[in-house]
Amino acid sequence: MEGTSDAGRRGAWGLVVVVLLIGIHLTRGGAQDLRAEGPPQPAAVAAPGTTPTPRATVTNALTPTTPGPTVASLPTSPPTRVRASAVRIDAPLTAVGLDREGWIEPPPPEDEDLAGWFTGAVTPGEQGTAVVVGHVDTPTGRAVFYELGSLAVGHRVEIDRRDGRTAVFAVYGVEVVPKDDFPADRLYAASGRPELRLITCGGTFTRAHGYEGNVVVSARLVEVR
Repeated sequence: MEGTSDAGRRGAWGLVVVVLLIGIHLTRGGAQDLRAEGPPQPAAVAAPGTTPTPRATVTNALTPTTPGPTVASLPTSPPTRVRASAVRIDAPLTAVGLDREGWIEPPPPEDEDLAGWFTGAVTPGEQGTAVVVGHVDTPTGRAVFYELGSLAVGHRVEIDRRDGRTAVFAVYGVEVVPKDDFPADRLYAASGRPELRLITCGGTFTRAHGYEGNVVVSARLVEVR
């Protein structure tokens, strides 16, 4: 990534670089039979104030500032499981950080049912934006976030935490963004509320470059159980 300083790459929120890595590393060795049809992709509906293009499609009926349930943020507690019943996601979480090059480490590709919580961000339910990543496919077939692009506004994502609480998030945006122009400032801007981003690969696939984009689901805390 030319022009990126070491400090910027290794900062906890050097997420322009971090998410670019997700787009690169989560596509290696994907199942050829799945690429023909491809994983589900979000509908091409523009977010407020934007125009959809072939490189970035957005489904976004709400924004982080839209009035809604006010739920107090939670203290730090590592997440243990992610569930989104609308798309049959139910997977354990493992902590992932940055490698020696300053890139995020995705979950092990040999475990297609494992998702990763990025330790450089907050824990889900804390004030700020938590990040959970997962493979879309592996050499053996579909992986944990294959159906992520089918999530829609209003669907719920539940995160079990080690402290016994479950943080429930409501989806307000689902989009495909380009790997080479990831809108980190928009996606990670402070909203004053606990937020969650779920990320996997998406968009156009080519043999030469893999998936050209990332599917990003944006959600906010609406309940604690």
